[in-house]
Amino acid sequence: MPTAANLLAIMPFPDIDPIAFSIGPLAIHWYGLAYVAGILLGWAYARRIAANDSLWPGNVSPISKTQLDDFIVWAALGVVLGGRLGYIFFYDLPAVLRTPVRALEIWNGGMSFHGGLTGTTIAMILFARRNAIPVWSLFDIVAAVVPFGLFFGRIANFINGELWGRLTDVPWAVVFPTGGPFARHPSQLYEAGLEGIVLLLVLAAFVYGMRALKSPGFITGVFVCGYALSRIFVEFFREPDAQLGYLLGTNWLTMGMVLSFPMILLGLWAVLRARRQAALQL
Repeated sequence: MPTAANLLAIMPFPDIDPIAFSIGPLAIHWYGLAYVAGILLGWAYARRIAANDSLWPGNVSPISKTQLDDFIVWAALGVVLGGRLGYIFFYDLPAVLRTPVRALEIWNGGMSFHGGLTGTTIAMILFARRNAIPVWSLFDIVAAVVPFGLFFGRIANFINGELWGRLTDVPWAVVFPTGGPFARHPSQLYEAGLEGIVLLLVLAAFVYGMRALKSPGFITGVFVCGYALSRIFVEFFREPDAQLGYLLGTNWLTMGMVLSFPMILLGLWAVLRARRQAALQL
């Protein structure tokens, strides 16, 4: 018997195979292609920003295109290793302790943004020190391009029918194959829009309109705050991970919120620090 939510769901779930194509026994998933697309587009955009000396302190870019080319490997390792380890520790540790091989099964839960952020931050610090690059400037250039990866990653989540939203009767609700016979918020698309498109445009406005890269750390702070606020907002529409549920009450505090609240304070600190440093140099 169709529910009211089913009848109001007018946005059909796309019948897209999670496997984009196969080469012999090797299956290429959309999820993996999303990571590749995000990294490559982010890298191309980063090279463009790095090549524009007028955007940087003293009108001299602190990083060369060659160095960026080398860093892409470090960034990819930081994202993948940090993202997977973050998911295990934040969301799935009991299950992995019971069945250790589950740690390698990235289709069981996937990746954690907060873990990927931590892994990439470690990679940036190590790479910057090794190549004598101002660490805050490297933070800034990476922060400016991360929304590419966030956008494609959330689109891949939607294609996979995972990380769906809470039950709803809004006209754009979707019945996900793995979400039961009920219409839900397409929260993956909300995140793709906010964390991807909106955040990318906001950061670009600061980079090109306000020349914010001249204050190292400012773009990083805006990104961290922007992501945290977007994630907390969408968490009100997103179904929490089944193994964790709501951490407080029956319908609001989630692990995504808990991990994002400190990011707001960290981002504000980075912005204020950048402004203070810029004022001292006047």
